Amino acid sequence: MDYAAVGLVALVLGGAAGFFFERVRRGAAYQDRDAIIAQAQREADNVKRTEEIAAKEIVLKRREELDREMNKVRDELRDFERQLDKRENGLKEQQDDVGKKERFLQSNQTKLAERMKVIEARDKELERLMRDEQEQLYKISGLDKETAKSHLLDRLSRELKNETGTLILKHEAELRDQCEVKAREIIGMAVQRCASTHTSEMSVSTVDIPNDEMKGRIIGREGRNIRAFEKIAGVDVIVDDTPGVVIVSAFDKVRREVARLSLIKLIQDGRIHPTRIEEVVAETQKEMDVFCRRTGQEACQEAGVLGLHDKLVDLMGRLHFRTSYSQNVLRHSIEVCHLTGLIAEQFGLDGTLARRCGFLHDIGKAADHEMEGGHPAVGAELLKRYGEGPEVVHAALGHHDDIRPEYIYTVLVAAADAVSASRPGARRESLDRYIKRLEELEAVACGFPGVDQAFAVQAGREVRIIVDSGRVNDREAAKLARDIATAIEQALTYPGEIRVTVLRETKAIEIAR
Repeated sequence: MDYAAVGLVALVLGGAAGFFFERVRRGAAYQDRDAIIAQAQREADNVKRTEEIAAKEIVLKRREELDREMNKVRDELRDFERQLDKRENGLKEQQDDVGKKERFLQSNQTKLAERMKVIEARDKELERLMRDEQEQLYKISGLDKETAKSHLLDRLSRELKNETGTLILKHEAELRDQCEVKAREIIGMAVQRCASTHTSEMSVSTVDIPNDEMKGRIIGREGRNIRAFEKIAGVDVIVDDTPGVVIVSAFDKVRREVARLSLIKLIQDGRIHPTRIEEVVAETQKEMDVFCRRTGQEACQEAGVLGLHDKLVDLMGRLHFRTSYSQNVLRHSIEVCHLTGLIAEQFGLDGTLARRCGFLHDIGKAADHEMEGGHPAVGAELLKRYGEGPEVVHAALGHHDDIRPEYIYTVLVAAADAVSASRPGARRESLDRYIKRLEELEAVACGFPGVDQAFAVQAGREVRIIVDSGRVNDREAAKLARDIATAIEQALTYPGEIRVTVLRETKAIEIAR
């Protein structure tokens, strides 16, 4: 067997088989390719149709939106056309009205021109008649024109003077009554609107101490602590047998308050010696200056008075520690400020200036112990020194009617000051003044013959008088009560009423032995 021939045959068969399989594979590939292309073509067609449908829908939506916008624009145009038509109709009606008014005015002008001609003709005729009558009167009276005019004017002048004098007297009387009524109304309204609380206070300067041992520490060895304190603080310290209390006394109430606070700090600290006293007093003085400045600023804000000099603000703050008949002077100044402003506004005056005058009228009380003169003069000098206007200065100088007022604001401040001071409960008498009034009351009663004893009771609202029954009978006792009451009315000034009670009784005394 020839192996070469077999190999060749096998090779030929293998090549034929490979060619056959290749042809079969390529045919299958062509078939897949065609199927893929067909499938892609179909998908492309589907996508194309979908896009066309979507585009058509978008076009339709856009067209609908455009149609709606066009319809809206058409409606707006129609509304605008209707408005224009209405305006045009209104303008036509206005033109018609204007035309009617012009025709009416023309007719009225024509009638007025005709009436003016008639009136001018009548005036000329009236002047002619008056001249004729005057000439006849001159002929009858035998006077010329100038003489007759002079007599007539003299007569009219006398009559006018009499009538004018009568009217002036009548109106003066009416005006006087109206002014009194109006003044009462204005002051009453101002008092009602200014609802300030009454500010009656008692100034006390006592310092509580924990035990009597503290009194010895305050006095110090041989009194060196108390002497140093009195010298540095400028006050008198009274240490007596009263348990648990030390009294601080000074004329200047600000200085007294500084001393009181300093003593409280020293007692709390426990270290009491001259060096420490000097440090505490200096520290308290600075705190008091700050307190006075802050109090003055708060008072200015409450009163509505702005732009004051710093020194004036400090002085107003010092008035917080000043009292007049137990009435706090700072609260009194604020009340007078409001009352003066209200009264001024009722009169149509400058309320701001009036409040400034009322607020500063008593500022002299903050420095009257440092300067010569009464507090009105001291206050006027301070206000003038620190740039206040003439109205404010004069109000401080004349609010007690010591001088003739030159400005209306001085009168208003004086009225408001009297109203604030005379409110019920606003002021209380001092103990010395109260005792003096009772002594005067008893002295007046004891000055009558037949009076043995006189006692002022019920806080001075009644005086009980015991007479000698041998010298004064019942009828004379009644007359004596009336005479004493009259003498009290003439000699004393007092609030309310005082009852006079005369007691007369006969006593028979025997001694049994």
